[in-house]
Amino acid sequence: MEEDRVRYICKRTVVSTKPVEQGQLYRFSVFDHVMEPNHIRLVYYYQSSKTREPGEITKKLRESLAYTLNCYPIVTGRLVKETDGTEENRWKVKSNDAGVRMVEARATGTVEEWRRSVNREEELKLVHWEDMYQLPYYWSTFYVQLTEFESGGLAIGLSCSHLLADAVCAMMFIRTWADLTLTRNMMAPPLFHSLPPRRFSSHKLSNNQLLSSYIKSCSLTAPPSNITEESMVTMTLLFSDPMVQAGENEPGLTAFEILAGLFCICVSRAKGKRNELMDMFLCLDVRKLLRLDQSYFGNCMVYHKVHYPQPVNTKDRLLLLSYVVQEIHNVTKGLDYDTVMDLVEWLSSNNNNPISNGSDLVCTNLENIGNSRPMMFEEDLILSHISCYVEGPVAGGGQVIVLPSPPSEGPMSRVVMVTLPQREMVKVLEDELLQSFSPVLLMEYTKQLNQ
Repeated sequence: MEEDRVRYICKRTVVSTKPVEQGQLYRFSVFDHVMEPNHIRLVYYYQSSKTREPGEITKKLRESLAYTLNCYPIVTGRLVKETDGTEENRWKVKSNDAGVRMVEARATGTVEEWRRSVNREEELKLVHWEDMYQLPYYWSTFYVQLTEFESGGLAIGLSCSHLLADAVCAMMFIRTWADLTLTRNMMAPPLFHSLPPRRFSSHKLSNNQLLSSYIKSCSLTAPPSNITEESMVTMTLLFSDPMVQAGENEPGLTAFEILAGLFCICVSRAKGKRNELMDMFLCLDVRKLLRLDQSYFGNCMVYHKVHYPQPVNTKDRLLLLSYVVQEIHNVTKGLDYDTVMDLVEWLSSNNNNPISNGSDLVCTNLENIGNSRPMMFEEDLILSHISCYVEGPVAGGGQVIVLPSPPSEGPMSRVVMVTLPQREMVKVLEDELLQSFSPVLLMEYTKQLNQ
């Protein structure tokens, strides 16, 4: 049996340095409620050029985390169901000083050695998560894990219930923590407020495809039985700036649209579809569309379905890619304020169920979460990679998460995390269209595919 490379030291509770307003209730939005059964797991890898005593950086980050939590009372609170006369008996967060759970761990080797030989199962050992148990009031909705590598480097894991935050929020929390650790200044304070108010006008629903896809998705009660977590593998690929630009046949296309189209075709082929394309959900941030600040804390990403009803009879792979990407572009450009508000109002009036994406492919756009400022906790700690997992019914039958690449790689370069059933992953990696983009495998997961 292979030796476990991660050794857990302890689990403790970190509380804010200032007392919170006891008993204040934070209500969830309709976008929060539909994400209830899901959770997010992030891993941030840092290289270090400095030699430290074991536990030294963990102690510093634990202390700065307590300071950061002063700005996030919703993170330190606990879930309750209380009827307050204003809404039905649904989850809320009740503020208190319960804090967040922190796991401290050690891993063998360096952070770069780890990244060259890690698989999905091992990587998830760097980001602790516990499902809700019988007493939710004692359950932490956020977990932090600090893993020091014995020969150099650090991994910061953050997991949270999707009921409270989307991936944009979770990443914003990490950035705030980094800013406060390095400079004691917070560049973008989190904003806790409601979604835009409902429109009381004569607005009539048009042919709203976003709303139609949610009506269907909220009627699905369980993920597909043929997809199990154990059968999934994850690959992380780097697509270079020139190769992504080569796929831009029309002006105005984004790297996300090009890469979503690429994987739609490759995964469709891996599933045995010849002249057909599988349905796909695009997970898109709508803060800007709803005129919200990027620091808005809460779920504000929607799942928009792309449906290809007609067979595509062409053997020209670039022509096929152009067609698929254009359809994705039309869907993303078709989103506007009224389209999203139609959905908000329908969810407010008609729905109590969480969303499920069935067995469809889900492509999540996180390409804009990058920032010109490096995300630094210490001057010598250099961020080398971010991994992101979304687990639960919204994950569908496979996921493609598009993340920013290091700025030095060029404006259209992107890092893509792909999670698929093992047999499909092998076929995707062998696909000629994918290979024509010459992606670089960032993490050597080959042993997953050979098992």
